[in-house]
Amino acid sequence: MGDDIVLRLDRATAEGLYVTLYEAGEHIAAGAAITPPTAEEVKRLGALLRDLRHALGRRCSPYCDHV
Repeated sequence: MGDDIVLRLDRATAEGLYVTLYEAGEHIAAGAAITPPTAEEVKRLGALLRDLRHALGRRCSPYCDHV
């Protein structure tokens, strides 16, 4: 399993990710409205996406130096 990606999530980030994915799926499947995230949810999910991007070996930008 050398190609696995493992990220640790705190409960709030895991909940935010679940809600985001669920609501996106509902929107696509049934046209349900997507609830706008709070500023704190945006911050947590942004950090998660940054960590995932880095775990996949991608850089944020050509100037990314925090990998």
